[in-house]
Amino acid sequence: MARCLIIGCGCRGAALAAELQARGHAVRASSRDPDRVAELRRLGVDAVLGDPDRVATLARAFEHVTVAVILLGSATGSPQQLAALHSTRLDMLLSKLLDSTVRGVVYEAGGRAGEEVLAAGAARVRAFCEDSRVPYALLGAPGDGHPAWVAATADAVEGVLAPR
Repeated sequence: MARCLIIGCGCRGAALAAELQARGHAVRASSRDPDRVAELRRLGVDAVLGDPDRVATLARAFEHVTVAVILLGSATGSPQQLAALHSTRLDMLLSKLLDSTVRGVVYEAGGRAGEEVLAAGAARVRAFCEDSRVPYALLGAPGDGHPAWVAATADAVEGVLAPR
């Protein structure tokens, strides 16, 4: 059993949390919406208020976490905000992970945030994880197969947990 942190826990994130819990994992999830945090808590998730655009708000969420699942592929905002979220903010987030118990990263490299932005984010995750020897997985776009995406993402989490 591992503790997984889902960063950006919207509807798909909640479904992923339920699947990970069914597989025996503890789940912590972040949202920048207080109402969403309350809803996640009602679902049995250890939910925290945190904004990936303000990485310091997530720092305590990394405590005792083994895998970070970064689900920001369909984040909303201006083109500049999305570019920062998947570049400078992502760099800050990854650097915080290095000084924590996190030993695996799953990054959503597909979604509505834009192919170029997400490809650059995926390259950052790949470079960071390979340099730091942290197992990682890059997720494609969720598409219409929501249940299939949930299962594939849970499999990716378990894949980064597998002994190397």
